[in-house]
Amino acid sequence: MGEVKAERRGLLIILSSPSGAGKSTLARKLRDWDPSLQFSVSSTTRAPRAGEVDGKDYYFTTQEDFRNSVNKGEMLEHARVFGNYYGSPRAPVQRAIDNGRDVLFDVDWQGAQQISNSGLEDYVLSIFILPPSIPELKRRLISRGQDDEETIKLRMSASWDEISHWDGYDYVLINDDLVETEVRLKSIITAERFRRSQQPRLLDHVRKLQTEFEDDT
Repeated sequence: MGEVKAERRGLLIILSSPSGAGKSTLARKLRDWDPSLQFSVSSTTRAPRAGEVDGKDYYFTTQEDFRNSVNKGEMLEHARVFGNYYGSPRAPVQRAIDNGRDVLFDVDWQGAQQISNSGLEDYVLSIFILPPSIPELKRRLISRGQDDEETIKLRMSASWDEISHWDGYDYVLINDDLVETEVRLKSIITAERFRRSQQPRLLDHVRKLQTEFEDDT
C-alpha cells in the first residue's frame, strides 16, 4: 500500500446489477452528487470508436501488452468479451485510494469478485442493485429503446445469472423508486467513508490524546 496523502483512504465502490435495474443511472447521479468521485477507466484491446479519447474513455492497448499486464498482476479484474479484452488497471486506482479519492466500478459479479480478491479488499464497498420484479426489469429494457428485441431477450436470459450472486455483496438495494434508492446509496457511501479502516491517521490522533491525558494527570 502506498503512502497516504489524505485524511482518509479512498473506497473502491462496486456497483453491479442486471441490465435495466438502474445501475448506470445511479452511477451518473453519484457523479453529479460528488464530482470528486472518479470512474475507473478500463483498458481494452478493441479499436477506439469515433470520438473516444485514450486515457479518458479507455486505455487502448494491444492484446500482447494486455496479457503481459495481467501476468504481472497489474489488473484488478479482467475479462474477454466478444474477442476483446477489458480490464481495470491497478496503478491509477491505487493512486486514487492513497489520495483519498473514491473510485467507482461498473462491473458484473465476476469483476466484483476479482476486485475483492485483488489484495485491496479492505477498501472495497460492493453494492448490488435489484429490480423490483422481472416484468418491471423487462419493461425498463424495452422503454429505454437502446436494444432490439433479440438483444433484450439475451439480456433477460442473462439477468438471473447476475441476480443469483446478490448475496456476495456488502449491500443490496431494491430499486423500486429511483429517488429513494439514490438517497440510500448516498447514505451508504457517506457512512463507509468514515469506516475506521478508512482513516489511517486516527491512531496518531489517539496517541496524541493519550499523551495529553498523561500530561494532564
